[in-house]
Amino acid sequence: MNTQEKEILEGFKSYLSVEKNFSDHTLSAYSSDVVSYILWLDGKNCTDVDFEKLREYLHFIQKFDYKKTTVARKTAAIRTFYKYLFRERYIDSNPAISLSAPKRPKSLPKFLTPDEVERILNNVKIDTPAGFRNRVIIELLWATGMRVSELSNLNFGDLNLDENEIKVFGKGAKERIVLVSDRAKGFLIQYINTARNLLAPGYEIGETTEKSPLFINNTGYRLQNKTIRNAINEVVEKIELPKHVTPHVFRHSFATKLIENGADLRVVQELLGHSGISNTQIYTHISMKHMKDVYDSAHPHSS
Repeated sequence: MNTQEKEILEGFKSYLSVEKNFSDHTLSAYSSDVVSYILWLDGKNCTDVDFEKLREYLHFIQKFDYKKTTVARKTAAIRTFYKYLFRERYIDSNPAISLSAPKRPKSLPKFLTPDEVERILNNVKIDTPAGFRNRVIIELLWATGMRVSELSNLNFGDLNLDENEIKVFGKGAKERIVLVSDRAKGFLIQYINTARNLLAPGYEIGETTEKSPLFINNTGYRLQNKTIRNAINEVVEKIELPKHVTPHVFRHSFATKLIENGADLRVVQELLGHSGISNTQIYTHISMKHMKDVYDSAHPHSS
């Protein structure tokens, strides 16, 4: 890559992180996709391509045995990249505006039953400050439906626990309010008053202000998403739960439980921070499938 392209890439990363508020995982994937694309150009400047060149690149990556979701992500990365270039006036017109990816296969999100969630929670070791913190985190993921990036970015100023509310900043820096159950709030208050202050022995945590991170690691810095994922993986492996469980699975489980209990779709959309109702409607399909599975297993004349 030439010097200009390196500068563009750094600016693009900042755009994804600050303005688009993408998760670390998505930021890394998009950056890698764009680097691969620039290297494929083999010396041709990324600001000097047309639509046909982009189509040529799509044909190139489809020669590999990528999943449709991977091709769709790579296409989205290129579209976002050229949207950024056009916005920053590196180019006079956007050649990627009509670029389309293969349709993603429709699949229902994985979710946990309330019993499975309780099993996970009850097997988190809470005899250490870090363990108690991890229990609180899983309680909040299950109780609020927050994304893991939203949770790790929480500051003290985002809490309004008197009203059982937390302010979060979702994708695109969109602000919303999520609701907290009394049980999760109780664990959170206990963490703030005890475990948080014990997490970083020998390190200066500093005075707590509205901008102080809510969840910290053993050195007093903001907790990273990877640590949360590892904590969940450790418990799931311990209890040998036959499901792949990520922080996002708790979000799916939260939404599914609300729909099953008759929550209005618009309310669920608001709590999840979905920009459109179509993203929320997937949980009605999950609920219906679950209902049919229960019927098939429980009703004597179901088959």
